[in-house]
Amino acid sequence: MDQGRLKNRVAIITGAARGIGKATAIKMTNEGASVALLDILSREVGQVAEELNEVGGDALGLTIDVSCKHEVDKMMKLVLERFDTVDILVNNAGVVCPAPIEEVKEEDCDNAIKVNLKGSLFCAQAVVPIMKKNRSGRIVNVGSRASLGKLDRTVYSATKAGLIGITRTWALELAPYNINVNYVGPGPIATELFASANPENSENTKAILNAIPLKRMGKPEEVAHLISFLASEEASFITGQTMFICGGVTVGTAHY
Repeated sequence: MDQGRLKNRVAIITGAARGIGKATAIKMTNEGASVALLDILSREVGQVAEELNEVGGDALGLTIDVSCKHEVDKMMKLVLERFDTVDILVNNAGVVCPAPIEEVKEEDCDNAIKVNLKGSLFCAQAVVPIMKKNRSGRIVNVGSRASLGKLDRTVYSATKAGLIGITRTWALELAPYNINVNYVGPGPIATELFASANPENSENTKAILNAIPLKRMGKPEEVAHLISFLASEEASFITGQTMFICGGVTVGTAHY
C-alpha cells in the first residue's frame, strides 16, 4: 500500500458504506491515513473496513446514526480508544427525500435536517476540541450541486445550501486554531444515492445526462480525490471555500 500525503493522519468519514464515502475511505487509506468509517448500514460499513484492513489499511467500522448526538459521542470514545486522535472529518452522510413542492412531507423535512445538518454539526462538535488541542485539523463537508437549485429537491437543496453557510462560519471560527473547513459539491455522480432518486432510463435522468457539459456522470473516486486533497497539507491555505465537482453543470443554464 502506497503511504502518501495523509500518512499518520486519522480520518473520520461518515456515510462510508457506499458511494463517495466508501471511495474516500479507500483513497485516504491508500494515502496512508487510518480511517474510522461511520454508517447506519452495519453490514456494509463493516465489510468496507474489513476489505481495507485486508490490504494493509487501519480501518474501524462503526454503525451509527449521526443525527443522534449520544451515538456520535459514543463513537468518538471508540475512535479515540483505537486511534488516540482525529485529524480529519469528512461529513458525507446524507439523505435526499425527492419531491415536488406540493408533496414535501414534514417527516422528510425533519429527516433531512437531522442527517444533513444536525449530523454534520454533531460530528464537528465531537472532533473540534481534539483539533483545537492539536492546533491542526481538516473538516470537509460534502454537499451537492443541488445547493444551487434542483427540480424536486426543496428539502435536499435547502439543507445542502445551509451546509455552505455552516462551512463558511466554521472556517472563520476555527481558522485561529489552524483548522481548515471546506465544502465539496458533487453532482451528478454515479452513486447508489443518485440511482435511488433518479431511476435509470427515466426522462429526468436522461435530462440530467444531457445537461452535463462533459456528457458523462462523475465517478465517486473523482470526488474522493478532491476530498483527499482538501484534507492534506497541500491545501493548507484553502478554507471556507465551496468547490463544485459536477462536469460543468454549474456553468450551464439547466437546473438539473
